[in-house]
Amino acid sequence: MFYKVKVKDHIRVPPDLFGEDINAAVVQRIKKKYDGFISKDLGIVIDTSSIDEVKEGVIIPGDGAAYYETTFELIVFKPELHEILLGKIREIADFGAFISLGPVEGMIHVSQTMDDFVSFSKDKVLMGKDSKRSLKVGDLCRARVIAISYKDVTNPKLGLTMRQPGLGKLEWAEEDLNKTSPKKTEKEKK
Repeated sequence: MFYKVKVKDHIRVPPDLFGEDINAAVVQRIKKKYDGFISKDLGIVIDTSSIDEVKEGVIIPGDGAAYYETTFELIVFKPELHEILLGKIREIADFGAFISLGPVEGMIHVSQTMDDFVSFSKDKVLMGKDSKRSLKVGDLCRARVIAISYKDVTNPKLGLTMRQPGLGKLEWAEEDLNKTSPKKTEKEKK
């Protein structure tokens, strides 16, 4: 899920930016510090939304830079358990599929790709034995988050499933909907 998060921090502005507008220099330093920042509490920082307040700067002896107490908003992506996300299959392996979810990547184990026996072909396609459904690189899919790990903070891991109704390749959901909806007779269509 995407959120706007209000943050208060002391932003270091080096001496080479002293000639610039204070707000512009502070924004530049916030972007440098926070863009792409990942933490378990905050999530993955996408961008700086707005600067609410920049207080008077303080120069610390021996450093030469000015520190400005600043309040600002960040746009962050923080995946939640059981959240349904839309993504594109980036890679297929014999053990599952990697899906790009925008700022982060998730992994769908082969057993979680569909309700069927799944085989892996040499041309990197996962194929259902009975359903004949296939999953390949570039497919748009809907998946549910079933595990989140920040063990390696620089590379959070998302475990996903597509084995529930409405999930999986977008075409599958449409096929399932057409199978379950009653057929209208010619008289009902008029």
